[in-house]
Parts: sequence; C-alpha cells; structure tokens
Amino acid sequence: MDINNEIKKKGFLDIDLPDNLNLKEEINKLKAEKNAIILGHYYQTDDIQEISDILGDSLALAQEASKTDADLIVFAGVHFMAETAKLVNPTKKVVLPDLNAGCSLADSAPADEFEKFVNAYPEHTVITYINSSTEVKALTDICCTSSNAKHIVNSFPKDAKLIFAPDKNLGNYINKITGRNMLLWEGACHVHKEFSIPRIVELKQQYPNAQIIAHPECQSDLLIMADHVGSTSSLLNFTKNDSGQQYIVATESGILHQMRKFSPDKHFIPAPPEDSTCACNDCNFMKMNTLRKIYLAMKYEVPEITLDDELRKKAAKPIEKMLEISNKLGL
Repeated sequence: MDINNEIKKKGFLDIDLPDNLNLKEEINKLKAEKNAIILGHYYQTDDIQEISDILGDSLALAQEASKTDADLIVFAGVHFMAETAKLVNPTKKVVLPDLNAGCSLADSAPADEFEKFVNAYPEHTVITYINSSTEVKALTDICCTSSNAKHIVNSFPKDAKLIFAPDKNLGNYINKITGRNMLLWEGACHVHKEFSIPRIVELKQQYPNAQIIAHPECQSDLLIMADHVGSTSSLLNFTKNDSGQQYIVATESGILHQMRKFSPDKHFIPAPPEDSTCACNDCNFMKMNTLRKIYLAMKYEVPEITLDDELRKKAAKPIEKMLEISNKLGL
C-alpha cells in the first residue's frame, strides 16, 4: 500500500498509533529531523498552540511564512492560510493536517462569481482580505488582514474607487474608520456573525465592569457596543496592557488560552452566540486539526499544498504587495 496516496484519498483515519506514543515528544523530534516548523493560528486548540513554533494571527503568520528557512512548513490553521504560505514559499513543502479545514468566509466568495463582480467594475482597485481562496487572490490587486486593513486602504488616494472583499462586516468597519465608500462583497464569517446582542447585553448587566472587545468581522451593532475593536493580536495586546480585570470577548474562543496565559488574574468571558445549544463561537474548521494529525502530517509530509504555477504567480503578487506595505509601516 502506498501510504501517501492512501492519506491523500482518505486522510489519517485508518492509521493506528501506539497508545503510549507521546505526540508532543515525537513532534519535537520530527521538527529537528526534518527542519520543520509549525505555524499555528490563535484559534487552534490549547495543545496545538503550545507546540507551535510561531503562534499568531493571519498577518504574523504570513510574515513568518515569507521568511522562514524551514524545509517543511506544517500549517496548523485552515486551507487559505496554508495556501498563503505556499504562495510566498513556492519551493518549500507546505502541509495542512486536514485538507477539509476550510473557511466559511473564503467559501462565501466563489472565484467564478467574484470574477464577474470584479469585471463589472473595471475602474475599481480590488482589495481582498487574506481569508480568501488562491483563485480569488489571483483576481486581486492587493490583500490585507484585519491587522493592516486600515493601513492598506489608506495607502490609496481618498477618491480611489475600491472593491473590498469578501468580509462585508470588516469592509463596513474600515469604511467607517477611514471615511471611505468602498464597494463591498456580501461575505461573512460563520463565527463572527453568530454572536447574540441580547445575550451580550445580559452578560454586560451581570458583569458591569467588563469591557466588550470584538473582532471587526463582527456585525456593526456589536462593534458599536465594543470598548475595543481589533484583530486577534490587537485584542490580545489590549488585554495584556489594559488596566481592566474583566472582558467579554467577541471572537473565536481559541484566543482565550493566550489571554489567560498572559493575564492569569483577569477574567475572560466568551461572548455567547445566538444558538445556546452549540459552541458557535468555535470555528469548526480550525478545530479539525489535532496533535495526532499534526504528527502524521509531519511524519508522512502529506497532505501537501500544491498550486498551479501560473495561478500561484498571480495570487502571490497581492500578498507580496501587502507584506511590502506592512513592513514599511512596521506592522
């Protein structure tokens, strides 16, 4: 049996591991043997965050991916993130522990529909959030993340005609704080659009001293209520440096691990979703990665992210432009 082909077809489900295998130790051994690096997003589970060599939000991970000297990049995140790492590292092997770890926001902008939309406004410059497919990035002039979106938008003249995609909530927020009137694609993240305003109001009544902090992918009525709005890393830094003691956190719950780690004496309360019967403030896709899958992905070096070279070259350009501006501004 060709183990690589089997894994590509079916994933890692049929591979048995010894019950006494210490996954963390084995992962660390493989890092050294293969000159491998694990890039982990803040929304991963606690154990994955702890074994990640670089932990960060989308901007930090894209920056680290562009300059790593590792031979093997294991991306503990979702599909568009691993693709981005491959875009900026075409000669390196990039593996994603679970190819099904997609993104509802990226899925909300199918490339064929987005191409029609862009073609209908040929005089517009296209700014695309990094949470998008490689095919959509190839239709883009410059990318952005929630950390640098304001700066990317402000790099264009005030009268520039701009398209912003795919996250409408982030686009609305950037329009508001920059005074722009960008044309917005109708996309959203399934986690950030599910928070319940009435239930957050109830929490605020229960914890009157708690500050509400929110990711700009949240809906505008929640952002109006928030004491601080920012990217995942911005939210984390705010809680580190702020003098407050209680926070209602409106973003994916994975970041709470780092908040509690850096500020153990503070109280962090996850903002509740509309549906009280589910953990809707967890990203189902992010949580598809496990230590077991990371170990096997590193051991067998699959599933590997591969991209058509012509497509890769087109999609790499807006990422490279974003990184160049971010580096110049010290972001």
